[in-house]
Amino acid sequence: MGKKAGGLFINPKKFGSLTKPCMKEMTSFLNCLSLNKVNDEKCVRQKELLSACMDAQSTKNRKPWGSINYHLQRLNRGRK
Repeated sequence: MGKKAGGLFINPKKFGSLTKPCMKEMTSFLNCLSLNKVNDEKCVRQKELLSACMDAQSTKNRKPWGSINYHLQRLNRGRK
């Protein structure tokens, strides 16, 4: 993705590290899978914890704001 001359651009990858809500659960589930040679029947507890965490994240009422680049371009159009 290139930068347009005179346009605003923010790299969204820099904002990816702000919140990772289910990282502990996912790490424990993947560790369990690696220890048990990808046999998920032995990792039922970790799988349930990860599913519960992901369900809790999806039920939060969040407004879809769109990408930050979209809003920067939209605001920049008004200045021209």
